Amino acid sequence: MKRRNFLHTSGILASSLLLQSEMAKAFKLANNKLRIGIIGCGDRGTGLMRTLHSLPDLFQVTAICDVLDFRLEHAQKIANDKAVESYTNYQQLLKSKKVDAVIIAVTLSEHFKVAKAALQNNKHIYLEKAMTYNIPQALELVELKKKHPHQILQVGHQYRYTPLYFKVKEMIQKGYLGKVTQIDCRWDRNSTWRRPVPSPDLERQVNWRMYREYSGGLAAELLSHQIDFINWAFDTHPTQIMATGGIDNYKDGRETFDNIQVMFRYEKEGMVGNFGSTLSNEHDSYLFKIKGTKGMVSMLFNDGIFFPEKKAVKELQTVDGVTGATKIEWNKEGGIPIIAEKDKDGSWYALKDFHNCIAKKLEPTSNILTGATTAFCVHLANEAMYNNKIQHWKDYPELNSIYG
Repeated sequence: MKRRNFLHTSGILASSLLLQSEMAKAFKLANNKLRIGIIGCGDRGTGLMRTLHSLPDLFQVTAICDVLDFRLEHAQKIANDKAVESYTNYQQLLKSKKVDAVIIAVTLSEHFKVAKAALQNNKHIYLEKAMTYNIPQALELVELKKKHPHQILQVGHQYRYTPLYFKVKEMIQKGYLGKVTQIDCRWDRNSTWRRPVPSPDLERQVNWRMYREYSGGLAAELLSHQIDFINWAFDTHPTQIMATGGIDNYKDGRETFDNIQVMFRYEKEGMVGNFGSTLSNEHDSYLFKIKGTKGMVSMLFNDGIFFPEKKAVKELQTVDGVTGATKIEWNKEGGIPIIAEKDKDGSWYALKDFHNCIAKKLEPTSNILTGATTAFCVHLANEAMYNNKIQHWKDYPELNSIYG
């Protein structure tokens, strides 16, 4: 049953993406080079620096900043350019005339403060996820951004920038999954999540993810990506938020849970979303399944499989009324591979979109409103989890004020 990719050629998807205008942002690029300052030079900040280096025609790292000397020294080695300015105070970096835009990769509790200062200093912003630590900060940042309409603020939910995720969003909107009722997501690891500390007095600065004063825990650091995709793909948000968890394995003084389960009810869509994460077993690793009456999509970061329900198979084989014109190429599990570009990771696509949005004055697909919606979800999940109390979106009427 040999044939070219079914989803690409048979008509199950239109010849051009429903979201073509959004995808165009990621690939049509201007020639001007953007000068970038990186604020926060931990694993994420330096990882993005390496991605910027892979796009030398679009970006030039001109400044770096971190409050920890050893991280700043490490970032200087990666930058490998004596002309790159180094700072320990982000306010000083923001005043540099050699910086057009900043990547903010500091602790979650500092996201709002640094992003606010960047807007006030007329810098474009790539702000790591989750957008803010809590709901009040998200609401204030949305209002502040309205006063700076010409500055781009993109939120770093990078995984949904891969072509696969645009294509799955289109499949959902065109009805090829049918009526979606269930979403099953996991992001598991077998790791303490702890980083080595050069000095005991730096414990909370280095391992900030483990302390509730600074971190939204697993819900913010991992599950927010999948939560964000569902909000974006269905243009929705949960109405009821339930969650539980605990410090079930690593009794090492951490405060954020190492084992969590979050369940969202999307009343308007008639969906239940299950989002789980543990640091004690990595067998499932990253799991993302969207289940509808006509079929299910199972996704990794760059690979996806569509599993049609039996009653949908005949319909798929007679797409556009051309019976037998092509043969469906099934994999050994009875699924149809969703082929999309997958030679780059999400950060590469996201940063290309960041550059293009600045050059063309376009709104990012992961913008301040989608970022705020996900930040709300993470905050309410943690409220439900730590207080053992179901949260309801309607009990926070201020959340809907940003969409008017």
